[in-house]
Amino acid sequence: MTDDDVTAAVIRSGIVAILRASTADSFAAVADVLVGAGITALEITLTSHGALEAIAGLRRQLPGSVAIGAGTVLTADEAKAAVDAGAAFLVSPVLDVDLVASSPVPFFPGTSTPTEMYAAYRAGAPIVKLFPAGGLGPTFLRDVRGPLPQISVMPTGGIKIEDIADWLFAGAKAVGVGGPLIGDAASGGNMKALAARARHAVSAVAFARS
Repeated sequence: MTDDDVTAAVIRSGIVAILRASTADSFAAVADVLVGAGITALEITLTSHGALEAIAGLRRQLPGSVAIGAGTVLTADEAKAAVDAGAAFLVSPVLDVDLVASSPVPFFPGTSTPTEMYAAYRAGAPIVKLFPAGGLGPTFLRDVRGPLPQISVMPTGGIKIEDIADWLFAGAKAVGVGGPLIGDAASGGNMKALAARARHAVSAVAFARS
């Protein structure tokens, strides 16, 4: 996919499923369930042991229409390693404008103020991550989008499945969801429960966009 295709795939999915665990051993099975439910953007966090190998494996395993990215990217070396492994986009909890500007793939940096969001946008971020979003709430995003409608925002952190529609109604292009969606599945837990949560999340996106 081109960079524009990747960004479009993330927005089309409406949900970036964040896979974070002590080890990435179960990520292949989790990804199959998520994609089967209709979630087609996955973020593999580099804090998970074996994350790079998981990214490479998922790239071989999943359809080309699924956007696979790396999360918790903090340095240029991490960014290069993730891209070399096959990451189509990069996500960070913080804003480093140099990383954004130099990234060979779409980079979604973490921001928490309008000033940071605008700086990320100016640096070339096609989507700006609002983090941690849970304590700010959809009203914050709605207020920010008034003067800054040109910025595509992805709230992440503290997003519950039942909050997804409210964030999209407030103007989010997509939401990043980790624990409330993945639950214990990434640590060998219940895959049927994961499938049910994923379907619920996908239905929330469809409802908000209908």
